[in-house]
Amino acid sequence: MGAGPVGLTMAAELARYGVSVRIVEKAAQRTDKSKAIVMWSRSLEMLDRMGCTAPFLSAGLKVTGANIAAGVKQIAHIKVDRVASPHPYALMIPQCDTERLLEEHLNTFAVKVERTVELTASVANADGVVATLRGPDGKEEKFASGWLIGCDGAHSTVRHQLGMEFVGETMPSNWILADVHLSGLPDPGEINISWHCAGILATFPIVPPRYRVIADVGNWLGAAAPHDPTLAEVQAILDERGPGGITASNPIWLAAFHINERKVAEYRVGRVFLTGDAAHIHSPAGGQGMNTGIQDACNLAWKLALVCRGTCAAEPLLASYSIERSAVGNAVLKGAGRLTEVAIMRGAIKQSIRNHVASLVFGLSPVLKKAADAVTELSIGYPESPLNGGGQHLHRGPLAGERAPIREKELPVGAGATPRFALFAQSSGETVKQLLARYANLLEPDLREPLHAGGLWLVRPDGYVALATKQGRWDEVTKYLDRIALAGN
Repeated sequence: MGAGPVGLTMAAELARYGVSVRIVEKAAQRTDKSKAIVMWSRSLEMLDRMGCTAPFLSAGLKVTGANIAAGVKQIAHIKVDRVASPHPYALMIPQCDTERLLEEHLNTFAVKVERTVELTASVANADGVVATLRGPDGKEEKFASGWLIGCDGAHSTVRHQLGMEFVGETMPSNWILADVHLSGLPDPGEINISWHCAGILATFPIVPPRYRVIADVGNWLGAAAPHDPTLAEVQAILDERGPGGITASNPIWLAAFHINERKVAEYRVGRVFLTGDAAHIHSPAGGQGMNTGIQDACNLAWKLALVCRGTCAAEPLLASYSIERSAVGNAVLKGAGRLTEVAIMRGAIKQSIRNHVASLVFGLSPVLKKAADAVTELSIGYPESPLNGGGQHLHRGPLAGERAPIREKELPVGAGATPRFALFAQSSGETVKQLLARYANLLEPDLREPLHAGGLWLVRPDGYVALATKQGRWDEVTKYLDRIALAGN
């Protein structure tokens, strides 16, 4: 349900794994707005698994740095070009292009988006879900499926029908957004953020000279929503809060908005799942929203595919989805909220202290590295996942629940038409052959070089470590796979 970036990712991943899927969308056409404009390194790594990264790289702009300034004083310069990823950059690409490319990728699996089709009701039981769908002609049909996935945004019909509480609040501040042409920027190829006494100003390159401008414009405190800004009002903010000499022209999209921070407690009720904005919405600070939703979809897809293919038992595989992704949602909500609060802090003394402390903190190399890993989402992991296996770890290399390193020119774990785990270890002859044969539907057919000498790693189809132990502990691998596999797989 829903054909935005998250729904398209969900449908494409299930189709790639051979799962029959139907994707319906109430809107008559894709968005023509830029909306979410950044894809971070971890999401691009997921696109590598999906096999569709190249068109995105051709359509987008690679950005490797972000500047934070207060007036003429630079507070921080955060670089992401050294993060340990095949994609050490932010890819700036309008959401309208992201949706177009994802839909084209979905179409390669002979799956089409059914537009102007609305979900009006759904009934789930232990065996499946029966959805009532209203077509463009107004006629309704009953459609039975094994599962229902709500990728239908902040006003999710699926969530409402489940009666799930969307806990959170609306921040008491007005914001404006402008997609315009800019000239005179001092660092035109980077993200620029200004902490001004009057409020924040942020500019993001899309395809220069086109930029996204975001700024807060005071508290609303329950008053009527502000009007969409004029180009003159955008220019006035640039003049007041920018370094000077920046000129805006050719407005493409001008809008006013409020920031909502809300989330459901659980992402699953039986055979119904929630993903993306249907499960969590938050401040746009850090540009994490769409990326988090895409990674929700990638997390769920391989698990659901293994269950639908009869390879794995439903539990604990499907139960892990909400546990893993809800924890990530909590962290994103908290982090984005803090960034926003810091950026819009009021009061000369508070702002002076903020600027001084931030300048000192961001002057530390470890802090800059941690910030780069966080914003690119490479630091995301599942330390409390029920899918993590125990083991006699060497204390070298990634732990269970952590992202596995990606080697240059190595095919990502999880690529291809079958969701399989990968073993990173030194060969042990006949033992390995027997293990690979026994779990042919769950393991990649070839061993990979160990992630560190003396260790053995089992890596999930989404690239996170399931089990980390000592070389030769094949019994632990067997125990782990027996826990999730159905008999005969």
